Formats: sequence, C-alpha cells, structure tokens
Amino acid sequence: MSDIESQPPSFAELGVAAEICDGLATRGITRTFAIQELTLPIALSGQDLIGQARTGMGKTYGFGVPLLDRVFDDADIAELDGTPRALVVVPTRELAQQVTEDLQVAAAHLPVRLASIYGGRPYEEQIKKLNRGVDVVIGTPGRLIDLHERGNLQLDRVAILVLDEADEMLDLGFLPSVEAILQALDGNAHQTMLFSATMPGAILTLARRFMDKPIHIRAESGEQDFTHSSTRKVTFQAHRMDKVAVVAHALQAAGRGRTIIFARTKRAAAQLADDLARRGFRVGAVHGDLGQKSREKSLHAFRSGQVDILVATDIAARGIDVDDVTHVINYQVPDDPMTFVHRIGRTGRAGHTGTAITLVGYDELAKWQVINDELDLGEPEPPQWFSTSPELAQALDIPTDVDETVGPETKVVGQVPVREKSPTRTTARRGGSRRRRGGHR
Repeated sequence: MSDIESQPPSFAELGVAAEICDGLATRGITRTFAIQELTLPIALSGQDLIGQARTGMGKTYGFGVPLLDRVFDDADIAELDGTPRALVVVPTRELAQQVTEDLQVAAAHLPVRLASIYGGRPYEEQIKKLNRGVDVVIGTPGRLIDLHERGNLQLDRVAILVLDEADEMLDLGFLPSVEAILQALDGNAHQTMLFSATMPGAILTLARRFMDKPIHIRAESGEQDFTHSSTRKVTFQAHRMDKVAVVAHALQAAGRGRTIIFARTKRAAAQLADDLARRGFRVGAVHGDLGQKSREKSLHAFRSGQVDILVATDIAARGIDVDDVTHVINYQVPDDPMTFVHRIGRTGRAGHTGTAITLVGYDELAKWQVINDELDLGEPEPPQWFSTSPELAQALDIPTDVDETVGPETKVVGQVPVREKSPTRTTARRGGSRRRRGGHR
C-alpha cells in the first residue's frame, strides 16, 4: 500500500464545507484523526451518536466540524436569526474556553457567531452577548441552566446538542443540571452527540433516556485506550522533601518544552509554583484558589509562550488543550486511574511525542498500585530515585551539571506569592483568645 493510500482521509474528502476546511488549513489541519474519521459521516447526517475516545484524540473537531457544517448549511436547520442553533455543554470553564477557541478557527470563514457561557464571570456581559445574537453556545451546565431559567438563553430552536466529557460532568456533580438542559430541549427535534472517555452506568442511562437510537463509536480498543503510545512513561518513588528538587532537575531535561505539572491539592499547586518561580523558572498556575481572571491569565501565558510551565490541579486537566506539551509531571499521585489517564493525555498528542513523569511519594505507593493494576502498567514497585540519582538523569536525559536554580527569581503568573507563616505568628480566635502555631487545626 502506498503512503497516499494509507493516509487518513481529509476533511474535504469527507464532505466538509470548503469554508471550514479553509479555516482548519490555517492551522495546518487537513487530515482527520480516527475519532473524526469515524464520527464525521454520521454526525453530518444528523444521526445521534456516542463518541468514545481517550483524551487528546481530537474529539473537539469530531463534533465541532459537523456541528458548524450543519448550522451553516443544512436544510433541516432553520436559518440563523441570532438565537442558538447549537449548544455544547462542557464540565469546566477552561474547557469551554478551549472548545470555543478551536471552533473559532474552524468557523473563521463562516457567518456563524459563537459565545462562551460559564460561571465566574458577570452575568451582564454574557447576557449582552446573547442579546446581540449567538448561533453556537459553548458553556458549563450551571451557568447555562441559570441563564435559561432567567429567560436570557433561548433553547427552543437548538437543533444540535453536544455533551462533551460527559463522565467528568458526572464526577463534578453536574448531572442534575445536564438533565435539566436535556429536558428543556425535549420538545425540540434535535441531534444529540455525547462524547466521553469512559461510559459509567449513569451516562449510559442518560443516553438511553434522551437519545434516539445513537450509534456508539469507539476510536480504539484494548489497553491502548488508556495511554498514548507516543507517550513515554517514567515512574519512580520520590521522597516528599526531595520532590521539588526532582522537578527542578526534570525541567532541565533535553528537549523539554511546554510542561504541565499536576498537583492533587490547590495548596500543593500554589506552593510548588512559588518554589519553582524562586528557582528562576517561568511558571503559571491554575487552581481553585485563583479567580477566573487569574486562571485565564495563566492559561493565556502558557498558550502564548510567556511561561513554559503550568502547575495545575485536576479540575483543569481537561481544559488545557495544547498540542505541543512535551512533558507532564505528576507531582502527586492522583486519586484514581482515570484521572491519571486524563493527566498524561495532555502530552503525546496530535502526532507529537511526549514524556509523562510520575513522582510516587512513599506514602502514595498503595494509591499508585491501584492505578498500576487497573491500567496494567507493569510497575507495581517503582524504583526509588533522588534528585541526584544518576538513574534519574539517564532516564530523562538531564545534563550532569544542572543546578536546582536556573536564574533570578520570577513571579508566578496569575498567583499572589504564598507566604510562609512566621514561627512566632499567632492567630486570633473568637472570644479574643489566641492559638499558637502548632495547636489544633
């Protein structure tokens, strides 16, 4: 078979409108990934579908391209009049932003207006957008249903509904809001597309209740579902007191580009970001203690190259969609196997190679073994390495002469520095008494 014959089909060959193909081509996107190749013919026909694929497989354009094509030029969908024809529901603000940005690329040559609607922003600015006229709305469940119940978001003419990362919406407790949105559309004749990495029972029940004979598409099968074959995994046990030094060394590995470091808690993320900034690294942070504007500032700095390291908690794991992330570092072991999958799915994407580094604390070994067994990773007892271990330098291609500090102290984008408490500082309690540091917390 020739190289030409073995290439995946282009968007144009699958019948996508020329205007959309032109928009995608500006980003060098011409040929489809597996999930796109499988879903496009079905989605363009208006059929309900369930798309199942791991993170980084191209799901956004798997639903976004046919959605835009149909809204733009499908006789079954009413002409655009400023009320939404398509609704994309996503679990997080960051993912709403990313999906909107991706669809704006594809819609650059279309007379289709898009808007992001999510919490953490003033209602007034989003209501103004809707009043000016919007054809495609991308948003989070809570804010969408709030605006609908207020009468600001019309859903009676929505012809296409997409539920993206449905399993994450279930995990975050958004199922009641999602059901309310589905019920609001129940009187409309509309196409529903549901995309998810996993299919818990509650999601399948939702599909049976609200979808019309959906076709279930899986872009892969077997063990490779869990991790990208293009991602090299380096896992080892690290002492808690040495983890920052380990990360500082790992960030000086040969070929290291954009890097995402995942911490399990917002406090750990904030502290690690500050520790790295003090060592001269260019760092941004995304975690729950930051306001929406600060999180947006950090993500913009990361995407634009102002910083090349982003420290994040798991709430941001599915909202960071940058194809050229070279390294992902698990500073703390996640709580469950699928969170691990979503974390390391941030690298090795779209034809790129990547490295996923996992630091297993001595007190995290049992948690790691659950992940190892579930995903069949073959490393129940990772080796014990330190920041100075030659095995670490060899595994990650770290020069032998690196130091923990790479330059003058920097500031973490989007984050006020974490200040250590003074040993003599006391904290006021109600009633006027004071509690010394080291007392009951």
